[in-house]
Amino acid sequence: MNRREAISRVALLMGGTVIGAEFFLNGCVTAPKNYNELFSQAQVALLDEIGDTIIPATKTPGAKAVHIGQFMAFMVKDCYNDKDQAIFLDGIKKIDDVSKAKYKADFMTITPAQRTEMLNELDKEQKDYTKTKKKEDPNHYFRMMKELTLLGYFTSKEGATQALRYVPVPGRYDGNLPYKKGDKAWAT
Repeated sequence: MNRREAISRVALLMGGTVIGAEFFLNGCVTAPKNYNELFSQAQVALLDEIGDTIIPATKTPGAKAVHIGQFMAFMVKDCYNDKDQAIFLDGIKKIDDVSKAKYKADFMTITPAQRTEMLNELDKEQKDYTKTKKKEDPNHYFRMMKELTLLGYFTSKEGATQALRYVPVPGRYDGNLPYKKGDKAWAT
């Protein structure tokens, strides 16, 4: 039995109407790729590349493999206020502007080494900004992108099960578990 069948049977057992059950089941359908009116497909693709530069594929999948661009677009649209949405969208433009000024090409066409160099400079810029930021100052766009990349990646199935140590049914809690340098962090 799959999830859809189980939900349907539970809805019928609970006395749900056909219309209510159908509405409930349609909530389980994955959103289409073009669901977000704030972001274009090109911007989502750019966010995938930014995320993949922050967390590249190694022995584990990179951020692009977990569709980090779609995750960021979803989170910005649904969870950020209008002010932060504007900062984030402006930040996407700024990344291309910086890339064009520095490398005479947009971010999507520069080499992976150039992407890493550029994002490292932006990371240093946002760290310096954050140190001197007042409470009423706006957030830095690159910090938002980096935080969303980390959140989306490590809460995805791939990030939690392959990049972190994962035990589907953990045993008892041990707050003093020995940790050796180089061990993966725990997802569970």
